[in-house]
Amino acid sequence: MPQLGLLHGRAWTVFLGQLRRPPGAVCIRAVRSHSQVAEALFASQLKPQEKSNFIIKTPKGTRDLSPQQMVVREKILNVVVSCFKRHGAKGLDTPAFELKEILTEKYGEDSGLIYDLKDQGGELLSLRYDLTVPFARYLAMNKVKKMKRYHVGKVWRRESPTIVQGRYREFYQCDFDIAGQFDPMIPDAECLKIMCEILSELHLGDFLIKVNDRRILDGIFAVCGVPESKFHAICSSVDKLDKISWKDVRHEMVVKKGLAPEVADRIGDYVQCHGGISLVEQMFQDPRLSQNKQALEGLGDLKLLFEYLTVFGVAEKVSFDLSLARGLDYYTGVIYEALLLQTPVHAEEEPLNVGSVAAGGRYDGLVGMFDPRGHKVPCVGLSIGVERIFSIVEQRMKTFGEKIRTTETQVFVATPQKNFLQERLKLIAELWDAGIKAELMYKNNPKLLPQLQYCENMGIPLVVIIGEQELKEGVIKLRSVPSREEVAIKRENLVAEVQKRLSES
Repeated sequence: MPQLGLLHGRAWTVFLGQLRRPPGAVCIRAVRSHSQVAEALFASQLKPQEKSNFIIKTPKGTRDLSPQQMVVREKILNVVVSCFKRHGAKGLDTPAFELKEILTEKYGEDSGLIYDLKDQGGELLSLRYDLTVPFARYLAMNKVKKMKRYHVGKVWRRESPTIVQGRYREFYQCDFDIAGQFDPMIPDAECLKIMCEILSELHLGDFLIKVNDRRILDGIFAVCGVPESKFHAICSSVDKLDKISWKDVRHEMVVKKGLAPEVADRIGDYVQCHGGISLVEQMFQDPRLSQNKQALEGLGDLKLLFEYLTVFGVAEKVSFDLSLARGLDYYTGVIYEALLLQTPVHAEEEPLNVGSVAAGGRYDGLVGMFDPRGHKVPCVGLSIGVERIFSIVEQRMKTFGEKIRTTETQVFVATPQKNFLQERLKLIAELWDAGIKAELMYKNNPKLLPQLQYCENMGIPLVVIIGEQELKEGVIKLRSVPSREEVAIKRENLVAEVQKRLSES
């Protein structure tokens, strides 16, 4: 044990606490020096402890990702971020936690899912629930009037996790948003085009994007006789139609939220309708809805939206669905949600119901909530559900037994003989300096067979081999792992030959 100096502060507190223990407890007696005190304290701490019931696990609703899973996640994120950049977005990051008052009253009934942090004697803080509200706060705080941004980051929600369906308490969101005053529906159409591009590129199978407009929903509530004070509450009930039946939603409206039964029935006549541009035209002719100014504005924008989506070539992927509500309070206009259709890509796959895999909408009033003068910055955006997509890809990997490379190593530097560590280090430094991904075994004198087996197991395509004969002749052996063919090349041509081989593969 290392020599210990004088006891100070906490050490004396521990020591005195030991002295106060009742009979039978570990006690330090007849101490003649500080070193004896320290040794006795250490000895008492090393006594066998009773077995604890503590279980090592991750917190509920969270998980670790293995190296294989990280490879898959990174590929998904690369597809998403590449698409965002292709559309001209800039990257942005915000703190993992915000002032509690920033997040409150922005999420409707879901506000109860926000994680509040314990007050540490300073500011009241909460973990971010999504990436949209922090973005709005950033725009207001920095007086930014126009921005196209993407953000990939973790968010936290205190909901009951359903791991099989890709629902967690801690998860990544990938957001794309366009802020600024522009002509109607052009940014909104681009957001829907981006969703189609990403879902198509990920090869998840067929999908459908539902669209609606909060102004149309509010118009429906108004003409059906819903009191304005109940709009948000009834909207939250309608938002559950993708999970429970109309009968159950109606029961919630009437019994739990005090809506008159005949009003609920009138709402049901509308929210069970879905279709394409023809339904938009039909709603224009509706005798009740056509009398509501808000609803007419929303229908006009949807008609324009479908025109642009037709030009983009994605209108057949989009459905006007009056049941879509998106329960978050900050939406003010067009809203949308992408669902995977249940037909698997391959016959061997089991259908996996993961709910929506992307969603978003227009929120023109959110930035104004944070601006001292209430100046508004119109915004529209989307969020890709990476965790749910990952669940689908992960299941597919298990079904087909796909093997995943967990490293990107291109070359392994090996030797069949002893005392060649320094030569291997020279070679690998040369490869690293040329930007080539390379590894070696961390042993002075490794055997050749384990080195070659490692390359085969890890999928490393090339092996550089150096030994006494190669050193004498000024050459290097270059081995192709898949074919097991070896060729001798001049030592000075190593980097050029490796780069040539890699470019051909």
